[in-house]
Amino acid sequence: MIDRQQPGRKVWITRALPGADETAARLAALGHTPLIAPLLAVGPIAARIDLGGVGALAFTSRNGVTAFAALTAARALPVFTVGDATDRAARAAGFASVRSADGDLSALATLIRTEGAGLCILNPTAAEPAGDLAALVGDPVRIRSVAVYRTVATGAAPPNGWETVLIHSPRAARLLAEALPETRGRCAVTLSAAVAAPLSTLDFAQVRIAAAPTEDALLDALAGPGVSALGNPGPGV
Repeated sequence: MIDRQQPGRKVWITRALPGADETAARLAALGHTPLIAPLLAVGPIAARIDLGGVGALAFTSRNGVTAFAALTAARALPVFTVGDATDRAARAAGFASVRSADGDLSALATLIRTEGAGLCILNPTAAEPAGDLAALVGDPVRIRSVAVYRTVATGAAPPNGWETVLIHSPRAARLLAEALPETRGRCAVTLSAAVAAPLSTLDFAQVRIAAAPTEDALLDALAGPGVSALGNPGPGV
């Protein structure tokens, strides 16, 4: 559980809008000072959506749901989502039959293999996806991906006075590492080990990894012992 007695921190939020605003609201409710400076921005791609032969959809992010929903009015197909936030986005977009893997890309692949055998599944995704869902799923399910959005670097500078940074994606972590900000004595809290990996060249006092790839777990890692990528977990950040 999150320790709400811990003193507030000045937390740099690197995720793209509008998700950054939601994270900021949660941080403020926990007594932290959110500093929004996204390293990435999301833009739609004018993709052609072909649903011929498609038996279900698989969404690996809320951005994929939003972009797909703007391209087509089709809402009748069953949907598999990577986690609960994407599940909520799909339901809000008008999809009625939604199953959440409540985990990461591997968990989604397992869910699809179990419940989507024999189906052709369309995966609306990023132009540069963080992982290969088709490779994880394999036969007998066929995954057909279509890029419906792209993320671009914003070039944002670190906000003044930040103490801890939250990082949601490997690409954001790579951009942070390339920018070489002053990290001595500061902490990073990441969504997964893959997100933490690019930070190994920086001199953070501590890099924390969420116990699960969810925002709840990310905020737990911010407040509690969590899992450290740099050895012993130490005290909460």
